[in-house]
Amino acid sequence: MSRINPVHIAVLLLLALVVVSFSLSSANSELKEAKDAYKETLKLSTDLSALKGVYSDKIKVKKSLQKILSQPSLRSSKIIQNFKKSSVTINSEGMDINDLNLLMGKLLNNSYNIKSLSIHRLSDTHVSLKMEIKW
Repeated sequence: MSRINPVHIAVLLLLALVVVSFSLSSANSELKEAKDAYKETLKLSTDLSALKGVYSDKIKVKKSLQKILSQPSLRSSKIIQNFKKSSVTINSEGMDINDLNLLMGKLLNNSYNIKSLSIHRLSDTHVSLKMEIKW
C-alpha cells in the first residue's frame, strides 16, 4: 500500500521533461537574440572604426586642405586661413562664384568635418565665405 505508483513517476518525469524543454527553448531564443545583437554591434564598430580612420588623421586632413587651398585658381579669391589646434577657419570677403564652386566641389567630395558654413551673395559674381573645419 505504501508503494509509489509507476504512473505517478511517469507523469512526474514527463512534467520535468516539459519544463526542461521549455527552458531550453527560451535559452535558444535568447542565444539567437544575443547573436543578432553581436552581429549588429560588430558591424557598427567596424563602421565607426573606418570613420575614425578617415576623420581622425589630423596631418592628412591638414595637408589635403592646404593642397586644395593653395591651388592657383583660388589665389585670386584672397582666402584667409586661420589654423588652430583642432580646426581651421577659412574666410574670404570677395570670392568669385566660379572659385566658390571649385572650392565647394573639392571640399564636399572629400571627408572633412565641416562645423559651420556661411555663404553670402555680394553681387551676381561675388560672394563672401566663412567656414570652419574641425578634425
